Amino acid sequence: MYLALRVRRTRRWLSKWPLTTHGADNQGLAVETRPRAVPGATRRWSWFHVVLAAWLSSNLAQAQPMQSEKANPPIANSSLDAGLFFQLLVGEIQWRQGERSAAFELVLEAARRNKNEQLFLRATEMALQAKAGDQALVATTSWRAALPLSVTAHNYTVQLLVALNRSQDAIEPLRSLIGLSTAEQKPRLISSVPRFFARLPDRKVAARLVEETLEPFAKTASTRTASRVAIARAWFEAQDKTRASALLQDSHIQDPSAIGPALLAVEMMREVPEAEAVVTQVLKEQPNSTELRLSYSHSLTATQRYADAISQLELVTQATPEIAGPWLTLGALHVELRQSQDGRKALTTYLERLATQDKNPSTTARKQDSDEAAIDDGDEAAPNKGQTEAWIQLAQAAEQEKDYAAAEAWLAKVTDPKRATQVQQRRASLLVQQGLVPEALKLIASLPDADDEAAKTKVFAQSQVLRDAKRWKEAYSVLEAANERFPKDSAVLYEKSMVAEKLGRFDEMERLLRQVMTIKPDHQFAHNALGYSLADRNLRLQEAKTLIQRALELAPGDPLITDSLGWVEYRLGNRIEALRLLRWAFRARPDAEIGAHLGEVLWVQGQREEALRVWRDARVRDASNEVLRGTLARLQVKL
Repeated sequence: MYLALRVRRTRRWLSKWPLTTHGADNQGLAVETRPRAVPGATRRWSWFHVVLAAWLSSNLAQAQPMQSEKANPPIANSSLDAGLFFQLLVGEIQWRQGERSAAFELVLEAARRNKNEQLFLRATEMALQAKAGDQALVATTSWRAALPLSVTAHNYTVQLLVALNRSQDAIEPLRSLIGLSTAEQKPRLISSVPRFFARLPDRKVAARLVEETLEPFAKTASTRTASRVAIARAWFEAQDKTRASALLQDSHIQDPSAIGPALLAVEMMREVPEAEAVVTQVLKEQPNSTELRLSYSHSLTATQRYADAISQLELVTQATPEIAGPWLTLGALHVELRQSQDGRKALTTYLERLATQDKNPSTTARKQDSDEAAIDDGDEAAPNKGQTEAWIQLAQAAEQEKDYAAAEAWLAKVTDPKRATQVQQRRASLLVQQGLVPEALKLIASLPDADDEAAKTKVFAQSQVLRDAKRWKEAYSVLEAANERFPKDSAVLYEKSMVAEKLGRFDEMERLLRQVMTIKPDHQFAHNALGYSLADRNLRLQEAKTLIQRALELAPGDPLITDSLGWVEYRLGNRIEALRLLRWAFRARPDAEIGAHLGEVLWVQGQREEALRVWRDARVRDASNEVLRGTLARLQVKL
């Protein structure tokens, strides 16, 4: 009776301290034990309560009336005896009073004696909270010795060794951690090995540690591919592209249908062009791999190879038409290429799929994954973000078709305050196209400019309205005032240089672009703009080529920069090379200006039927393009 009364009182007391305990999962990830938020509560005694609750649970079971053995399983008694209970109580009191080292020793000694996972974890976290890394390592080392199959103990040990700059010592427990995982878990854990050493300042040292860690697994058939891919990724991150490429190719040869090497190849292809062949070959072996196609299309989009990205997304939408996300990206790319009808069809399909999936919870996860892959900027919930983006893209498609009322109707649907500036800019563009420039400027004047970033956004919007209206001098004045306020801002300087070129102030344009390159040496657009301007005016062609080649090094595979390189090759008289580059650029991104250049080179080469086809295609995409119109007028060509 006394025991039952004591239990009831203690349970009432414990009810003031509700607990939430998160144990380590099979991967040995985050482990946390803490009180749930309770008004007026503090974090004291949390681990003491865990142990006490377990003890009470065991004794309460023994205090219940005896029932038939058939109705109840055998009782498992708690290992918490009076001595351990007192030791943990004292340890928690010392911890609360600030005697952290003594508290740590008491809890660690109890953990060792009882070989208890939770007590080892408590001792480790005590040391970490006290910022005593060496003590934490002592705890995890004892933990591993007492419980050699504990994934959490291994995980903590590895991370502590790396944090304490003892990365070489982390190899053995990391290998052991991989060995503890199941056959299904091993490839994923192996692929995460580079992340264990990601904090090391010397990436080459990190790569060598990854390679040494995975050496035995790279020799085993079941883990060979995953290991070589992880090692290749480590060397790629260490900027040893030659070694990374060799490892990638080797892993692909060993397992031609494996997705892992292809996913790494997608990451590498911008800097290692030959890696793309691995992607295309694996897609032949695994044509239904939606994950790989989406990853590939994302990389193609990032390098502005929009036509190639569209081809991949069309295959994805054919194979999995019920997933919404790829339709959104597909529609946005069509709009970017001024293919408004195709863009509108894909975007409306996206909205339909989104509505259908909202009513079908079973597809929610796939919907969110695909939306996040399609739209990856901002912090809104994926469905709302995708829907807003679709409305803005549909407004742009309507604008291309000069259906201004429909464009405004789509913009009116956007209520997200984070997109307000973008919506006003699109409205200003609609007004300019209708000849209402003063109204457009008034709309832009209403934009906020409370901080520097907002002020620059407003300046760029004002200058864009004036540029669209071909009021170059006014645009220059706006940017000049901004340049006085932000004298070292590369974006302001670049925009000002572009307007200076339109005014024929080429010396000033060059001065501004060189200033941009000084402030930001990796500004590929500045290198490309100056190189193209020199080539277009047939000046200092070798210097122009060097500038453009540098831009292409900074942005490998960019079709617009490749177009510039093709154009300078044409000016240098290298017409065969110019044709090769321009054909590739126009196929990757069928832009009207690239089409104008390709058509001209074909024309002077005597391939006039093909030139006319290219020009007609370019005119369909953008009949107002100044370079295209100028080319046709100069060559006296009528389409």
